[in-house]
Amino acid sequence: MYSGLTAMKKESVAVVIISNGPGELTTWVNPVVDELNKINKSLSDEDKQDFTLRLVLVPCPNATGKEFLVANSWNKFELITKSKSFWKLLIKPNSFADWPKKGIVIFLGGDQFWSILLAKRLGYLNITYAEWVSRWPNWTNEIAAMNEKVKELIPKRYKYKCKVIGDLMADIKLNSKISLRNKEKHYIALLPGSKKAKLSIGIPFFLEVADHIAKENQNINFIIPIAPTTDKSEYLFFQSNKNPIAKYYSSKIKTIKNFKDSSFDYVIETSKKTKIYLIKKHPCYEILKECDLAITTVGANTAELAAISLPMLVVLPTQHLNMMNAWDGIFGVVGKISFINRFLTFIIKNFYFKKKKFFAWPNIKAKKMIVPERIGNISTIKIAREVLFLIKNRDQLKSIRDNLNKERGNKGAAKKLASIIVDSIKKL
Repeated sequence: MYSGLTAMKKESVAVVIISNGPGELTTWVNPVVDELNKINKSLSDEDKQDFTLRLVLVPCPNATGKEFLVANSWNKFELITKSKSFWKLLIKPNSFADWPKKGIVIFLGGDQFWSILLAKRLGYLNITYAEWVSRWPNWTNEIAAMNEKVKELIPKRYKYKCKVIGDLMADIKLNSKISLRNKEKHYIALLPGSKKAKLSIGIPFFLEVADHIAKENQNINFIIPIAPTTDKSEYLFFQSNKNPIAKYYSSKIKTIKNFKDSSFDYVIETSKKTKIYLIKKHPCYEILKECDLAITTVGANTAELAAISLPMLVVLPTQHLNMMNAWDGIFGVVGKISFINRFLTFIIKNFYFKKKKFFAWPNIKAKKMIVPERIGNISTIKIAREVLFLIKNRDQLKSIRDNLNKERGNKGAAKKLASIIVDSIKKL
């Protein structure tokens, strides 16, 4: 449930970090903690701050369940609580540790409201890192914004709380040991989704797109970062006859083999001899940042790709909406009833898709088309042709990358946020 019951000196301050998934831990929490310790170490003995670090994991649908083990292996936190213990922590915090009178709760992933709740419960200050929006500016003490656009969205009476620090994702350090070796080839990342509803369409669709592209251009390598909620067995299942959507596509997986390489874990060979390399490491931004383009479904992955300024083609085939019996949750249940299935398909196609202006996260946030979206009754051959066009037209890819960069923030955010934390500790 937690890493240990702890006691703290009365004069000590608790620095409590709220976070959720593997991406946030790696690219937000770890760099900020390192910078915080670095700043404090550089101070004179007289100015050094007495604080201890605690990590509170919160519920997240994209979590792997390994976040506790990963964070614990860093040996940087005095206390780590699992996401399943969050509500118990709110109700009975003293069952986990002794909490000092003074402290700070910092939001670095999850729902901003969780950090507000915990700060109020413990009587601590709250600092929110706002990547796109600060949702509770009236209740938080300080806001560290990614860029000026985030600050502009904050009501005028709360703007004084906000400092623009830049983009935590911009500080990602590339690991040269696992970078792509063959610089002469183009690399395309395929992201077919992580949930059953998306995988049932995404896997057969993306396999066929890859086959079409490989047929026209042999100088392209394909990679798939395996979502933490899936594994290679699901790729075999959803391309097989067990998936009713697979029959509409000709591409199949011939083999999936282990691949002894510093970058990749498995290699898929399709029935048409196209090779696709799979990566288990999550997140694998070091690899994705070196790709030329990503073909992706809609969802949170579009935000992650935008965060590393990777040009993307966002696809959502709607021709299989009538097969909702393959979907997760309530839609999968009611989808088995034919007339409800037809009714819901009609509503989604004729109202939801027509009314919704943008589907990709960067387009939604920018309120304009930055990355191309292809939504509707789309064919694999058309998507393949567009990909080949983009790969050939480097200026267009550069334009997409530049526009994605404009929506982000500057480097150095981790150091600036750590400085804000240190200053806040001094004021307590």
